[in-house]
Amino acid sequence: MNTLPDFPWDRLEPFKERARAHPDGIVDLSVGTPVDPVPRIVQDALAAAADSPGYPATHGTQRLREAAAGWLSRRHGVGVDQRDVLPVIGTKELVAWLPTYLGAGRVVFPELAYPTYDVGARLAGASALASDGLLALGPDRADLVWVNSPGNPTGRVLPAEHLRKVVAWARERGAIVASDECYIELGWEERPVSILHPDVCGGSHEGLLAVHSLSKRSNLAGYRAGFVTGDPALVKRLLETRKHAGMMMPAPVQAAMAAALGDDAHAEEQRERYSGRRARLRPALEKAGWRIDHSTAGLYFWATNGEKSWDQVGKLAEIGILVAPGDFYGSAGDRHIRIAVTATDERVDAAVGRLQ
Repeated sequence: MNTLPDFPWDRLEPFKERARAHPDGIVDLSVGTPVDPVPRIVQDALAAAADSPGYPATHGTQRLREAAAGWLSRRHGVGVDQRDVLPVIGTKELVAWLPTYLGAGRVVFPELAYPTYDVGARLAGASALASDGLLALGPDRADLVWVNSPGNPTGRVLPAEHLRKVVAWARERGAIVASDECYIELGWEERPVSILHPDVCGGSHEGLLAVHSLSKRSNLAGYRAGFVTGDPALVKRLLETRKHAGMMMPAPVQAAMAAALGDDAHAEEQRERYSGRRARLRPALEKAGWRIDHSTAGLYFWATNGEKSWDQVGKLAEIGILVAPGDFYGSAGDRHIRIAVTATDERVDAAVGRLQ
């Protein structure tokens, strides 16, 4: 196994302490963790399923799988059979272990990316390449190609045409494409499209996996609720491996997840919260000297004032605002910072006031 990198968030601790020293307290915009309530319909479903003494099924309940398939069809124009839905215990664990499950020897992921794509390659003992252009691989083989749209940290949306080219390239070479779509319901200026949409894949899911999370859509980060779907043969392979490894989503969480996927009202309400926070925070950042790049979807502003990322982190920490340095996500981010909109309305308003 390749050596794992130091956990990057530990490096932010001194800046967090500096921000905490502000007389009005810290405004933490560094991590995209939900702060709003878990929807009541989800809490009720969890409580109703609390008496679950037996082992849950790794494949999940049929109700959960049908809810996931229904949501994909209703909201994203994607048709999958409920048998090809596999719940996962939060999508981070799947991202980290997918190269191992697939026996991948070479993993490709975006130049600016969620660090766990690289960690997953290292855990598998695979070689890794951060590249936005697949032509950079030349004749080299790739076993697994990650795409992430809307992207973390940039909020960039990959259009269907781009995703079609990725799918065609991978199929010509026998590579698997895994699409991390955890922000897909949070399109703002652009509407994201799934790798499994017919406009992208031509109606065939061969060689494709889509990874979905309820952490952002439904404020369920604490529940560890997600699922993967796509190529039936790949999903079956993952299911068999996860059965042997005991990777089972707790039964009450399965019930809660089914309720969340079946209800769009709470998701729309949460979208409105984030929309309002974006609308207040963006002009304040721009007026204070930051340019916002990409950021047409998702929960972050990818911002720069031209300085080194850690200098920008320090500048904002002086006024009690904590953000993430862009180089957490790759060397290409060393002049940017990532600013989350996942603070409460009161804290977002505090940040706006401090930026003036």
